[in-house]
Amino acid sequence: MTTSTTAARSTPRDGVLSGLAGGLVFGLLMAGMGALPMVGMLIAVDNALVGFVLHMAISAVAGAGFGALAQRLPDQVVPLYAAGVLYGVLWWAAGALLIMPLWLSATADPAMADLVLVVGDAQWVSLFGHVFFGLATAATLLALRGHAR
Repeated sequence: MTTSTTAARSTPRDGVLSGLAGGLVFGLLMAGMGALPMVGMLIAVDNALVGFVLHMAISAVAGAGFGALAQRLPDQVVPLYAAGVLYGVLWWAAGALLIMPLWLSATADPAMADLVLVVGDAQWVSLFGHVFFGLATAATLLALRGHAR
């Protein structure tokens, strides 16, 4: 059996587990900032626990997406971590700057529409969290790939 550093095959389960690990890291930051109730408001429930559960479900889906996209990446730290950072930034731009304010403007507060593509202090902290999500997701995927051989 030969060992290759070209591209390890991850299972869909690896991507989901990786996303959950990244979501836990980001969720702890969100909990510390008191941001989880706002996530719950995506389904009209102003509750931190509901927000955390919803955040983790989104993280699992995002992790599955990362796992699928990372199929062709080398089984190496630098390419996977770089992809994780980029993936976190993309989720920040799509999720925190676009989807969340639009969704919240429809479900919780119409004034949230004014925050679409606005980058203030809270959004910079959100970027930090999304980058750590990407790094933790990539690190977990790399570890799971190593155990899968």
